[in-house]
Amino acid sequence: EVEKIQIKITSLGLTESRITADEAIQQLFVECRLNNFLAEETPLSLPKPPSGQRIHYNYSTAINVDKEDNHAEREHLKSILLKPDLPADSLKFTVVSDPPEDEQDLECEDIGFAYVSLKEIFQKQRDIIEQDIDVFDSQDASAVIGKLTVTVEALNALRSVHEECKND
Repeated sequence: EVEKIQIKITSLGLTESRITADEAIQQLFVECRLNNFLAEETPLSLPKPPSGQRIHYNYSTAINVDKEDNHAEREHLKSILLKPDLPADSLKFTVVSDPPEDEQDLECEDIGFAYVSLKEIFQKQRDIIEQDIDVFDSQDASAVIGKLTVTVEALNALRSVHEECKND
């Protein structure tokens, strides 16, 4: 069995903020990243939802962390479990503003960040299933601009890595 971390980005809702007010922000997609290994993004960017409504991506991906082929990812997971103060212990979700097609000279802009702690999944021995996580404003880390509904199934992979740590 290939060990993997399953990730699903279900939907995104925004609260009233500079984001909902900004007319230049029209289309949004979401990127997911584990440290430097993997950046996956939703294939679609969707129209920014009005405050209180949601847009649905229903996008699933997986990070393979088996020993044979994905050694670096696995070593990173080990370091998350073994080093209690490692800051990069989270999957990072970035909400990105995609410029409209007629303004391709504009850059994609990161507007918000959300995090799922893999260490916490291991400590609580519980995967995250269809859970709302806070999206923080990229310009003000204390401001919540919305909620991202995600699933992160990592427990089996983390348990396996943990067993291996004990045997090393």
